[in-house]
Amino acid sequence: MRKSFQYAGEGLAWAFHNHRNFRIYVGIGIVATVLASFLGVSKTEFIIVLFTIAFCLIAELLNTAVEEITDLITIKWSHQAKIAKDVGASLSLIAAATAVIIGILIFTPYFVRL
Repeated sequence: MRKSFQYAGEGLAWAFHNHRNFRIYVGIGIVATVLASFLGVSKTEFIIVLFTIAFCLIAELLNTAVEEITDLITIKWSHQAKIAKDVGASLSLIAAATAVIIGILIFTPYFVRL
């Protein structure tokens, strides 16, 4: 079991060091968490923010896995590889768009009160 955690940590570290979008999502997640704490959002809203951050990071990790596997098994350009990569990218796009909407819905009332 300890090895499983080690491998998972290595995967997170690799994604963080090698994929700019993952670093961006981590940074935005940190900002959102600090902002939620600063604004004093409710416990339920805070949990929603955390789940939204996790959802985006998971989507980006899945996209990265699809891209890496596609690169591993594809020697030359193919239409199927393009589809796999495009669908993986759309996964991250949908997660990010959903996160923006959730962020607007949660944070706007707190900003209006300031």
